[in-house]
Amino acid sequence: MSGHGAPQPTLEPGTKDLRVAIVAASWHETVMDGLLDGARRAVEAAGATAVEVRVPGSFELPVAAARIAPTVDAVVALGVVIRGGTPHFEYVCSAATTGLTDVSVTTGTPVGFGVLTCDTEQQALDRAGLRGSSEDKGFEAAAAAMNTAAVLATVLAGVTGSGVPDAGADAGRR
Repeated sequence: MSGHGAPQPTLEPGTKDLRVAIVAASWHETVMDGLLDGARRAVEAAGATAVEVRVPGSFELPVAAARIAPTVDAVVALGVVIRGGTPHFEYVCSAATTGLTDVSVTTGTPVGFGVLTCDTEQQALDRAGLRGSSEDKGFEAAAAAMNTAAVLATVLAGVTGSGVPDAGADAGRR
């Protein structure tokens, strides 16, 4: 099981009032409904606000995230790709993963990766946060994006969560 050893998703202080974009693919409606519900619950629990954008599939997630990322504090990318009998699975998974990583790194906006890459539909259902699912990847992806945004805001303000000054804050005193 992919979640073995993972910490319980929690929301860090500083996630309240964040602006979050939930960018979600449309394929596999039942799984997507669960992922979206989980992300919405996380945003609500944090006291953040969200805008939702739907795109056709996981391949389109990076371009939508790239256009939206500069306008929000965090992006949550949700999708599902289920392996078939052709190399299409590898191409879409690779493009989505690389594209979303590039969005996060180039914009500095955290992107929560909630793209399920599964061998079977049952694996996706098990991770979708539905009744009977063993994991809630929509909630986890949203929590990860918002927690990262909160940590970065603290660091960029000159202090880490441990009270240690940010190295960049001392640069002008050397």
